[in-house]
Amino acid sequence: MKKSIGIVFFLIGINFSFAQSTTDFIYKADAFFKTYVTDGSVNYKAVKKNKTDLLDLKTMLATQTVAKENTKEYQAFWINAYNISVIDGVVANYPIKSPLDVAGFFDKITYKIGGTNITLNDIENKKLRAEFPKEARFHFVLVCAGLGCPPIINTAYKAATLDHQLTQQTKKAINNPSFIMVEKNKVKISQLFEWYKKDFLQKDASVTDFINRYKTEKLPEGAKVGYYSYDWRLNETK
Repeated sequence: MKKSIGIVFFLIGINFSFAQSTTDFIYKADAFFKTYVTDGSVNYKAVKKNKTDLLDLKTMLATQTVAKENTKEYQAFWINAYNISVIDGVVANYPIKSPLDVAGFFDKITYKIGGTNITLNDIENKKLRAEFPKEARFHFVLVCAGLGCPPIINTAYKAATLDHQLTQQTKKAINNPSFIMVEKNKVKISQLFEWYKKDFLQKDASVTDFINRYKTEKLPEGAKVGYYSYDWRLNETK
């Protein structure tokens, strides 16, 4: 009996530590974004100057794990991990004018997360898109450090508010006239919709149908849609 009780308390202790660890990471990530992100831009120079903040997060990421069964917590964790790792990748090579200035920025350079080494592409494609193929809103919260990407926010993504945050950021991007360019019957949209076209067709008949679900002023019926070139210039605070 005593042995059973001991096991129960041991398991409770593990669960409590795990939950507390996740909470600590989100708390520190939130403080980090609030400190270094302003109006969709990142102060990479300040991050590099105050390395302790980023190093603390990297230390936590190295061992932190979240079960896929805890869907919102899992998604929030990997979104934050992606955005922090992008900043880490830029800072490690700063000053640069674009993430593409760094060879293998997305598909070769790895980051230690949850005890394994993983690239940015693998976070996006294996940890998120492959696990949740119907969630196209990921594309509006995973920020690649380029100006062409939807803007990074100055707060962490959290399980309790994730659905609202995903929708909010999707609406923000799609209603931005620089992201969806409309001129009479001609529409130019981000190459994100071209690169990940299948993701946007999960619940809709077309990409424009997806856009119109979140756009306040709907696209003109029968509009001619094209793609504009992606802006890979660094999303740096000026």
